[in-house]
Amino acid sequence: MRVVVLGAGVIGVSTAWHLARAGAEVVVLERRDGPALETSFANAGQVSPGYSTPWAAPGIPLKALKWLFQRHAPLAIRPDGSLAQWTWLARMLSQCTAQRYAVNKGRMMRLAEYSRDVLRELRAAAQLSYEQRSLGTLQLFRNAAQLEAVGRDVDVLRGFGVPFELLGRDELARAEPALARVAHRLSGGLRLPNDETGDCHLFTRQLADRAAALGVRFQFGSAVSGLEVEGGRVVAVRLGGARVAVDACVVALGSHTPALLAPLGIGVPVYPVKGYSLTVPVRDESSAPVSTVLDETYKVAVTRFDRRIRIGGMAELAGHDLTLRPRRRATLEKVVQDLFPGAGDLAAGEFWTGLRPMTPDSTPIIGATPVGGLFLNTGHGTLGWTMAAGSGRLVADLVLGRVPDIDPDGLGIDRYRPAAPVRRVARLAT
Repeated sequence: MRVVVLGAGVIGVSTAWHLARAGAEVVVLERRDGPALETSFANAGQVSPGYSTPWAAPGIPLKALKWLFQRHAPLAIRPDGSLAQWTWLARMLSQCTAQRYAVNKGRMMRLAEYSRDVLRELRAAAQLSYEQRSLGTLQLFRNAAQLEAVGRDVDVLRGFGVPFELLGRDELARAEPALARVAHRLSGGLRLPNDETGDCHLFTRQLADRAAALGVRFQFGSAVSGLEVEGGRVVAVRLGGARVAVDACVVALGSHTPALLAPLGIGVPVYPVKGYSLTVPVRDESSAPVSTVLDETYKVAVTRFDRRIRIGGMAELAGHDLTLRPRRRATLEKVVQDLFPGAGDLAAGEFWTGLRPMTPDSTPIIGATPVGGLFLNTGHGTLGWTMAAGSGRLVADLVLGRVPDIDPDGLGIDRYRPAAPVRRVARLAT
């Protein structure tokens, strides 16, 4: 069976690896010159199934209004001139109820916990080393209200049997010794000991090499211009004037997925949510974090690699704009200086931005489409690195007609409105 995977980020490469391991003939098409050069390049670095939390939650609409007027706000909205932006926002706001939050978090936790287990198996099988650490995640609360509000998430963690610790101010240094210096500014934290960290870009490059050794053929510099459908099935991928025949196709193009599928009448509610990161060399080991710390106030993660610290987070709704905004760098610097003063060399930091493909309910879209042989693996938002390994195996099982290890219910495109009738041939402008 010949399967073409579109996209060579961490989602696409993980999908290709699992398909190849199962015996499929796999081709990966990627418009960039190598793997993991866009959203997977410099993300926050944490593999955090325990922190798989929908952005759409009770109280978020009011918080969002307040954030619009704050200098270091975790969210900014810049109109991009499209109806899609406002439609996506309206859908997201409709998910901000306690009932929808519980459903969405449950779906996310199911996939994320599975994905962490698959990652461990994959890491051993492929013999990968990507500056990973298995020292957990610590979510920090700066005030008592945040600490009290965590009860809703704790109930879900208990329901899924996920280990956790609620730490008081004086216990934070047990998980992150350097926090002893700033504990007076904090109220407590939620520690998730089974979470991991690692360099997603390094992981994806290594996994691509291992996949190639299994026979996966990577075609870099190959921009997809459209899909060809005959008799209700996808039969080919178009690359300008070229044509690549397929038995099945997996679309793992992140925030570029909707544009590809719209000509087929398939509406994919994925919107690019812009995030930023700053990667700095470690300057003072004793002042640096040992794993990942999540600042609940600013929605920023501080993650330790071997000799680097990655500070990442925030969200801008601004279409496909990739402008690096100095104000966002200032927020990242503020957070790391607040929590780990003197730990990194900020002047030598590498500032980056990328577009996270987000669905209104924060849950990825994985599985079949109304077009035969056409599958989706997209919309992972801020949790692509966390969910990549499991998503790759899940969609590989679905493509190959195998019974997956976890229930895919609620993860497919069918949870949204039915698509329009499929057209026979569709192309994007070249």
